[in-house]
Amino acid sequence: MRRVFLTEGGIETSLIFQAGMELPEFASFPLLETDEGRDALRDWSEQFLALADETGLPFVLDTVTWRANPDWGMKLGYPLERLAEVNREAVRFARDVAAGRPAVTVSGTIGPRRDGYVVEERMTAAEAEVYHGWQVALLAETGVDRITAMTLTYPDEATGIVRACAAAEIPVIPGFTVETDGRLPSGDSLAEAVEQVDRASDRAAAFFMINCAHPAHFSDAVRAGGAWVQRIGGVRANASKLSHAELDESEGLHSSDPAELAQEHRALRSHMPALELVGGCCGTDVSHVRAIADALKIARTGPRASGQT
Repeated sequence: MRRVFLTEGGIETSLIFQAGMELPEFASFPLLETDEGRDALRDWSEQFLALADETGLPFVLDTVTWRANPDWGMKLGYPLERLAEVNREAVRFARDVAAGRPAVTVSGTIGPRRDGYVVEERMTAAEAEVYHGWQVALLAETGVDRITAMTLTYPDEATGIVRACAAAEIPVIPGFTVETDGRLPSGDSLAEAVEQVDRASDRAAAFFMINCAHPAHFSDAVRAGGAWVQRIGGVRANASKLSHAELDESEGLHSSDPAELAQEHRALRSHMPALELVGGCCGTDVSHVRAIADALKIARTGPRASGQT
């Protein structure tokens, strides 16, 4: 088994529903512009860094730039020049939080151009490469170690992001979200999406991730196997089994028992030999990631380490 890297839980849902903060358009990057916001972001990350220290596992620290692309920036009132500076500041902030911890990888986070749950207007791969290339270049130039793209809903956008990162000579992990049937919102299966992106980008992605979906939504696809599963190196699952539409309409936090979510990860581990990055998405906090880390360490070390037979 590969060594596991930890990453964060669902920052936006935790800040909104647990910390009582307002995040217009579900964007966390504007918090960088106030002392209160920066303190909240630092407190959030420090919980996970402490967990990484306790477990002895390396950690991937995300920048808060999932919504910091031109379309979402415009909705939030950020001119392009100001948005560019916020992206740079997000990298500087993450580096400051990670200071003194050599086992921390700083990942520049990007999100879909539009909705992360619904396929609206699509871009071609070439259009996506140009569009996302702006943010990829900013994050790469400011000093991230790699790029992570989350909640992608169709393969062409992922292809464009991977190509943009290849042009910037920075590693990239594209993350797909799926519906309760295990398919992307575009209707593509995970196998089809991974294979299409790999073909169109000469396998330039470091690996792929599944995020913003409960393990119950994609476990059947993973268990069915296939060469594509060898390309899934990351899982950042939702705590809730609700659909995207149900979560979107919800006025409260939908979470789950951390131990239960952890055991679902453990059950999947034997079917995902390339898994090396685990964290959480909507509804998860440090308690969920802690339970997942504990469960996967048991799975990795095997019965002999605990004295069982």
